[in-house]
Amino acid sequence: MSPIPRLRPHVGPDLLSYGFRPFFLFGSLFAAAAILAWLPAYFGEITIPTAFAPRDWHAHEMIYGFLPAVITGFLLTAIPNWTGRLPLQGRALAMLVLVWAAGRVAVSTSAWTSPVFAAVVDLLFLALVAAAATREVAAGRNWRNLRVIVIVALLFAGNVVFHVEAIRDGAADYGLRAGLAAAILLITLVGGRVVPSFTRNWLARLNPGRLPAPFGRFDAAAIAASAVALAAWVAAPNAHLTGGAMAIAGALQAVRLARWAGERTWRDRLVFVLHVAYGFVPLGFLLAAAAAFGLLPASAGIHAWTVGAVGLMTLAIMSRASLGHTGRSLVASRPVQAVYALLFTAALGRICAATHPAAAMVLLHAAWLCWVAAFGGFAVAYWKVFTGPRLRA
Repeated sequence: MSPIPRLRPHVGPDLLSYGFRPFFLFGSLFAAAAILAWLPAYFGEITIPTAFAPRDWHAHEMIYGFLPAVITGFLLTAIPNWTGRLPLQGRALAMLVLVWAAGRVAVSTSAWTSPVFAAVVDLLFLALVAAAATREVAAGRNWRNLRVIVIVALLFAGNVVFHVEAIRDGAADYGLRAGLAAAILLITLVGGRVVPSFTRNWLARLNPGRLPAPFGRFDAAAIAASAVALAAWVAAPNAHLTGGAMAIAGALQAVRLARWAGERTWRDRLVFVLHVAYGFVPLGFLLAAAAAFGLLPASAGIHAWTVGAVGLMTLAIMSRASLGHTGRSLVASRPVQAVYALLFTAALGRICAATHPAAAMVLLHAAWLCWVAAFGGFAVAYWKVFTGPRLRA
């Protein structure tokens, strides 16, 4: 791996000194604000001036709004490490943030403009991110990391499908499933690298004993089975063949997670939360398998992935990366541990709301409050991390 490059001299707000700062901060604030507005909109208490169906707006802004912000923050931080090239800073970074924000405004006000205009503005962000990331990886000749760029390209393609469906049919299904499938595949790829790596580093240093199994053929088989199952799910989520593929992928991913010695990381919450977040990946596969056989509502598996896997993994990655890249100790403070607990509760509540209709209202509101408090609390807890100077060289 190339050494971390030195930053260019930066004159201006510390917020724009590194890509993770604005995208993690504004992504978290948007995650809290969008869900805060969603439940009142769902119950007809407020109106969001979007041309898209309410459910589609909600799902789109989580999959193609919030998540790309976090992915971009991650890529803008990781790519300089991969390539040895200087990171994006200052005015160029600010322009990219504004393009992302313009997409959020365009989609949410598309009833006042047009869904076609919203699609063009919204799609521009992922196109720019994919192009810029590909250029940097190619310039650094770090070809093995192109697989992450492929996932960004899949997200872009899924977003195109979403807008075409929404404009043509008035509702989107394939585009939303494609985006979520790309997100889960990204977690299996990136999470499958960082979770055992951080676990091994911590255990080898402080707690010798059983270590995570190294990446091998089993991991490759689990990823391949997951990719096949996700492709089948995008095409035909209710088919029994899809259910079988989902069950196999879920079992393989559960075994994969068990091979990483996560039960030994309880004392380091920054590491332990990565294992908890990844645990929602196999759970989502198994719940989706049950849904394909008509045993459970589809929303149980979907929210295991969206709230549990995506939501908690993004918080885990953001909290750890932000500390490391601002010269702070890799320790989860009590407020951050509370944020993790809130989002874990939100994930369980949202899954149970789908599986227990009699208690759905109470569980839905509880999950809503926990999600908003988790991401809002994270933004508050990390405000100085994102907007303040690096503590040490």
